[in-house]
Amino acid sequence: MGVIGNLLGKVDTLIIGGGMANTFLKSLGFPVGQSLVEADRVKDAEALSGRANLQDVHLMLPTDVMIASEFNADAERRAVNVRDVPEDTSQLGWRIMDIGPETAAAYGEAIRQAKTIVWNGPMGVFEMQPFAQGTLAVAQAVCDATRAGATSIVGGGDSVAAVEQMGLADCITHISTGGGASLEFLEGQTLPGVAALNDK
Repeated sequence: MGVIGNLLGKVDTLIIGGGMANTFLKSLGFPVGQSLVEADRVKDAEALSGRANLQDVHLMLPTDVMIASEFNADAERRAVNVRDVPEDTSQLGWRIMDIGPETAAAYGEAIRQAKTIVWNGPMGVFEMQPFAQGTLAVAQAVCDATRAGATSIVGGGDSVAAVEQMGLADCITHISTGGGASLEFLEGQTLPGVAALNDK
């Protein structure tokens, strides 16, 4: 949330996916079933959505999602509009596992128009093949934009693993394996190593 707050004054478009998107969707009143949600940050997400609107930042959230009946690659799955996620209270209820095909297309279109791209975090549970399509679509769009002249930076272990797994690492401008440090930097914190270099 700190990263998003800091980036709002610096970006034209902010794309939210993965578990973070669930918290934003919940803050907007959409059902999320048994999805991963940071319950203590729902109010923060609501406030950030408002700030994005005031600062004229295009905040993109999923409009459709891939849901599964349980956290399992073999689970029953289907794509649904974000309004239609079953609000099952049982532990084995439906949960969001990836962005849906309409969202993947919209995110891809926005990314291909960008001149500078910073990406941290997959779109879903990409480690399970049925839920890797959203991350693959975003990775391909970042690759396409880079080949068209954009500067792309991918940070964080999961994002790096995704682009490497998908064979797209070679078309990214810069890959950082320092996910936590990348997030701290994007949040506006001073990194000790960078501070030491500045002192010299």
